[in-house]
Amino acid sequence: MWNSVYEGWLALCKRVRARVSGFSNASEIREISRCLHERLKKTPLPADPSLLKGADRALYDRILSETRRQNRNNVTRTTAYWEIFQRAPELHWALLAHMVSRNGGYNMTDLRGDLLPRMMEGREAEQFFQFLERANFLIFGDAYPQLLLYEASRDAGKPLFHLLPYFGVSQFMSIVWERFWETNDSELLTMALVVNEQNYIEHRVVRNPKYLPVMNSFEFKAQTILNLTQVVFPYQSPYDKPKVQLAGVTVATFLSLTERIDTGRRLYAILFGKPEVYDGVLKWAERTPHTASRADYWPHLYTPKRQEQEQSEQRYSPRLNGLFLKKGALPLHSPPLGDAWPDVENPEPPGGHDWCRSADAAKELYGTRPGKNFNLTAACAKTLAMIEKAVAAETWWDGNKQSRE
Repeated sequence: MWNSVYEGWLALCKRVRARVSGFSNASEIREISRCLHERLKKTPLPADPSLLKGADRALYDRILSETRRQNRNNVTRTTAYWEIFQRAPELHWALLAHMVSRNGGYNMTDLRGDLLPRMMEGREAEQFFQFLERANFLIFGDAYPQLLLYEASRDAGKPLFHLLPYFGVSQFMSIVWERFWETNDSELLTMALVVNEQNYIEHRVVRNPKYLPVMNSFEFKAQTILNLTQVVFPYQSPYDKPKVQLAGVTVATFLSLTERIDTGRRLYAILFGKPEVYDGVLKWAERTPHTASRADYWPHLYTPKRQEQEQSEQRYSPRLNGLFLKKGALPLHSPPLGDAWPDVENPEPPGGHDWCRSADAAKELYGTRPGKNFNLTAACAKTLAMIEKAVAAETWWDGNKQSRE
């Protein structure tokens, strides 16, 4: 696991880079740090929902019920993020979460698609899915009540953030929401939610012994070493081919908390800092319901339906020619979530304590400018071609091994 010395050094480098490329909200960060320092000196009051009465209890029950209803699977979560952004566009994080959650769905269905199952055993795919699902589930369960409580506050014309602790929300976010009510600083709120959610899953998922087999697997290491992990935002482009381009970042490693937070920071900068991406994302998302199939954004390469010829094909032959299929080649199978995985019961409670133990957490609330190389369309095509070659080599080896036996 990444040690604290490395994480500290990495975080310092990121802050220095941000100061050079466009540090933002410095005065507000100092104020949040001060408030957080004062709050952490006090012993928090018990937040037992059974003690709530009247309107507070009714609102708590309504938000809890709605969160549970929408937290059924990746598709319902992704849709819920989009719908709340439509109702409250000042909640920039909701749009960011919607697009990142789409990527989570693609990763889930890839495990039952045309390529990865040829290189992974069924048990490995199941472990990967459970890891992704648990992180997806926990982030939604923590963040969505916050968004609904803000919406209820806006409708009531007064802040209702005293209810946040009853949903198990960190003191860190209580202070940020209180400041947001006064300042309406959407960027700062987004950075805070990115920091909060990544810290929230750090010990519950990433460092959880239950998921160590996944974290230590060859496939996971290969993803990080070969830079195969790309988070992309499909966006409608009137000028390019294909018409849906991909903006985003390549994730160096999922193991580093600092890197995950910085990934969120850079994704936000691209989504809200590049007008062509923001406008194109909205146009695409409005007309494209999320199914978790990659055919949602590139139907010229992917199909949600498995074809008969694929089922009997043992040795895989690469089908791509750059961003398009070779002549006569079948599209890659990318199933919708419902065809790939059943809904998962998540009876296990989140567990753990408030992650925020120091006012230093506020140091991560800075923004950055979007990078110049944000269009990953060609890079994603190269990655896909690399995976195709690896699959072809694997199936060729397995075929020769079987023939010798």
